[in-house]
Amino acid sequence: MAGLGCLGIVALLIVMGAIASGGGSENAGTPAAKSSPPPAPVGAPKGEPAKEEKKAGPVAVTAEKTKFEKGVFADGTDYTSVLITVTNNGDKAIDVNPLFVTITDTSGTKHTAELGVDERQIATVDLAPGENVSGAVTAKGAFTPKYVTYTDGIIGESVRADVP
Repeated sequence: MAGLGCLGIVALLIVMGAIASGGGSENAGTPAAKSSPPPAPVGAPKGEPAKEEKKAGPVAVTAEKTKFEKGVFADGTDYTSVLITVTNNGDKAIDVNPLFVTITDTSGTKHTAELGVDERQIATVDLAPGENVSGAVTAKGAFTPKYVTYTDGIIGESVRADVP
């Protein structure tokens, strides 16, 4: 009986995540605009660049290759997993959901997350400021991941992290 209840909860979370993600974000794979450093202030000594204030964004993502560890919904096909950490550096809570993450491979193909196939799947959580969460994001197929893209909710900004 307890197993059926847990499976029902997992199914409910999957449906809620799919509804919340809206089937994907139009800008999920769009890289953030790059800004050039400000010019040296007038009167600054030659050869010394202007001091640039490095302001971290409200969300930081790191990624690394990891071995796929078969979970309850894995069907025996090939899967590729990436271990990610999402950190909330902002002043508002953010949503983390495996459906908010895509993996782009070395050929430029974007892969969406498969739910429940890696036993270390990143949790669906709300992160308060200063909190972080780590877990696997897994896509179907055998490929070499190049980077992951996390989008904060349906219309949030995208953050990209290279997979070394």
